[in-house]
Amino acid sequence: MESQPNHPQAIGQLFVVATPIGNLGDISYRAVETLKNVDVIAAEDTRTSLTLLRHYGIDTPMLALHEHNEAAMLEKLQARLESGDSIALISDAGTPLISDPGYRLVRHLRQQGIRVVPIPGASSIMTALCAAGLTTDHFRFAGFLPRSGKSREQAIKRTASSDETSIILESPRRLLATLQDLQTHLDPARELVVARELTKLHEEFVSGTAVDLIEHFNTHAPRGEIVLMVAAAGDEAVELSDQQVIACLASAAMQALPPSARAKAVANTLDIPRARVYALINSG
Repeated sequence: MESQPNHPQAIGQLFVVATPIGNLGDISYRAVETLKNVDVIAAEDTRTSLTLLRHYGIDTPMLALHEHNEAAMLEKLQARLESGDSIALISDAGTPLISDPGYRLVRHLRQQGIRVVPIPGASSIMTALCAAGLTTDHFRFAGFLPRSGKSREQAIKRTASSDETSIILESPRRLLATLQDLQTHLDPARELVVARELTKLHEEFVSGTAVDLIEHFNTHAPRGEIVLMVAAAGDEAVELSDQQVIACLASAAMQALPPSARAKAVANTLDIPRARVYALINSG
């Protein structure tokens, strides 16, 4: 069991500060005060972070800490903390260390007995999950999937077989390829949700089967930061909404069918009673 001891007043602290993922209003009073009062801010990209600091009138000096220089900066930052300086660690957006640099620094400082203080706030994975309509009692964060090879195939298979909601970060350029890879391993009725541009003007949640999402993003090019969520395997607690059924009915492939065949096809695809689909067709 590990604990962080009390330190002499001369020893500084590292504050791990969450910043907004889009909307600049999504930052806590405590985070702003911390960023104003520390001696220096270690930022993943100082140019990106400058917009946030200017917005809140924060003139604390910054230095760059990113994946390419993190190892080389450990001793330098430790020396500053031991001399009494306090440092805030921020990433480009959201909570630091979550698929972002900082792990090496935090681990190193804790091993040296220097206090690391989390300042909680925005996180894209929590923001996406809480509004996706998928089960939240158990979930797994997969981060960015490997881009190719056996490791990618294994990651896709783990997601397909997981009995927990899976959360994946993805880029607009690779979203369709990931959906297509998932489609080959998922049950046809398995629900997926794509959340993009979270907290921004064009925030969007798109849900449906892999086929639905592939069709949607083939005609609506994905943009912005993306969180892709996959329902747990065999999760019968997740019930498709009428809107999701209607979305499937409205797909180009389904619209080409006569009503009876369309109801049957949608019912088979989503694994729901045909009578429910008929009722939605007739109500439209």
